[in-house]
Amino acid sequence: MSNIDDNPSQEPTERSRRGFLRTAALAGAGAATVGVGGTVVGGTPAFAADSAKSGRTGTWRPDQTALQFTLAVMPDTQFLYWGSQDSVNRTPQEESFRYIIDNSGTATDNIVFMAHLGDLTQDADPSSFQQVDKAFAVLDSHGAAYSVLAGNHDVTGDDSRGDTSYLQTMGPHRFKRAKTFAGADPTGYNTAHIFQAAGRSWLVLALDWRTTDQGFAWANDVIKAHPKMPVILTSHDIVASPYDDNVFPYESGDPEDNAVLSGYGQTVWDKLINDNDQIFLTLNGHYWPPGRTTRKNAAGHDVAMHITNYQNRYFGGGGMIRLYHFDLARNTIDVETINPWILAQDPESRNELAAEHARITGPVDNFSIPIDFEKRFAGFIPVPVRPARPAARELVKGTLAYWRFDGQGAAGTSLSAGQTIHDLSGKGNDLTVVTVPGAASDALTWSADHHPDQPGHASLKFVGGRNPVHGSYLSTGPKAPLNSETFTSGYTIETFVMLPLDWDSGKNGNASILSRRGSAGAAGKHGKNTDPNEPLAQFAITNNGREAQFNHYPLNDTYPTTNWGHGMVELKWWHLAVVNDGRLTKLYVEGAPVVDNPNRLSVGLTSLGLPWLVGGHEYAGAVDVVFHGNVGDIRIVNRPLSMDEFLTAK
Repeated sequence: MSNIDDNPSQEPTERSRRGFLRTAALAGAGAATVGVGGTVVGGTPAFAADSAKSGRTGTWRPDQTALQFTLAVMPDTQFLYWGSQDSVNRTPQEESFRYIIDNSGTATDNIVFMAHLGDLTQDADPSSFQQVDKAFAVLDSHGAAYSVLAGNHDVTGDDSRGDTSYLQTMGPHRFKRAKTFAGADPTGYNTAHIFQAAGRSWLVLALDWRTTDQGFAWANDVIKAHPKMPVILTSHDIVASPYDDNVFPYESGDPEDNAVLSGYGQTVWDKLINDNDQIFLTLNGHYWPPGRTTRKNAAGHDVAMHITNYQNRYFGGGGMIRLYHFDLARNTIDVETINPWILAQDPESRNELAAEHARITGPVDNFSIPIDFEKRFAGFIPVPVRPARPAARELVKGTLAYWRFDGQGAAGTSLSAGQTIHDLSGKGNDLTVVTVPGAASDALTWSADHHPDQPGHASLKFVGGRNPVHGSYLSTGPKAPLNSETFTSGYTIETFVMLPLDWDSGKNGNASILSRRGSAGAAGKHGKNTDPNEPLAQFAITNNGREAQFNHYPLNDTYPTTNWGHGMVELKWWHLAVVNDGRLTKLYVEGAPVVDNPNRLSVGLTSLGLPWLVGGHEYAGAVDVVFHGNVGDIRIVNRPLSMDEFLTAK
């Protein structure tokens, strides 16, 4: 992988080209102006767009417990602050700051922190930093949480340079009242910040654009001092785009892998990132166009590395921000790029360039990152294993049957025909293994796999199917009390299921986890959706999308009620529950009701006094398919349970 030079073509130092880009931006804005005049330090150009503001700024109020939150990222804003050239315009950046504050705590954004990526100014002039100071006062006055760092246009040399206008304006003293400020190194150019989100602490390291060995040592010490915090590393220069300004990366390659470590970025990787597994995301500006790549660290885990910079776009980027929407429920980070300054303008007043840049929607600007947060952070935040719970604790009032599979056989060993699994409720509904003639020796085995919230830390692994029917299943005895139970006062049926990768809809679809023998026709059932050959009750996985389905014939009707929905991916454990309150039946997947829960009177379960099957499905009086997958604890209760009584309850 090639490296980019420290003075890349993407960020030239010649002012003539800088001036050209800036002039082009101003020309775009000028198309919407009346009487464009000169500017003065601290003033704003006489652009009509500048008069559009969002009005009164709201309150900083992020929700620190919600599983969805947003990190706002602001890249190089240098073209807004060129005081030595009498060219300053705080308006775009201040509008972005107002947006960040106003959208903290909102359900859609919940912005909890803002990270600036450096190059706050074009010239590092004290007059430029005076204006930067006034812009950031918008954040300070509302208690907003943020970090800043120095870019090459703010300073020269490395972090041992001593005092500068940047340090005087944006140094550690600025954060003395900030609740998120966690400290700075002795130079003041490297800072640490801790914000709260999704019920945990997150560490942001904001490093100088050129960090010395002492700076890296300090950063390593900060990470070691906070060993259970995920770390977001920000600096001005880490990865770069290998493409020219005029060629967008998604036109030349994979938009998910179109950045490379710069020469300095390789140093950052070697001295800080590679050996610190807590660093899962790095953000930098400096180069353009935007891009991203993913590298494996020493622990073998992904580190997402992103460059975001829009200084070559309309109005020098116009204070554009990148929003990283973390969703710990979906295990995803959704990324979007917006310009609040333009969005605050009347759409009718926007010039063509502004309209194009209100939202940037290319694949390098608007994308999603799948990340299993629990798994990615497990190396430094071990996932607590919920201990097994004794069976007696799960025998709630009304329990008629409770089957679990721990402590009865070594994982991987087979169950043989006629082997008994006892009903732990004490009601006498024991199960017996039934083997289809010709079944493989491993058709039914003990397994240590289990749902993380399952009381019993074991399951049964069924290797079954149809055409021809094969496998082993279990059955209650001919005189088991459960066989004649009709559940007129309601019921709850719970189980845990995991489907294997080789699950096939043709071979394994509509196989039952649990079913009641006896055909609908034999029970006198008829009417719409009635199949006279199907069993009276079946808790199955459909062949259409691997969805859980509970199909049953109630006492009060001649045709069935069917609850079903939610596709279940393979190799993931699922808790399934059917609850009937004496009138209506609801199916829950992982505690969430499915969409197809009919509002139909459904009283009890019809019975012909025949056995229940675990892993077997009967059709026309004979077992026609055996389940394929793992089945964990099963509990049947003769009353409706609330979710806080489920087997998954804490």
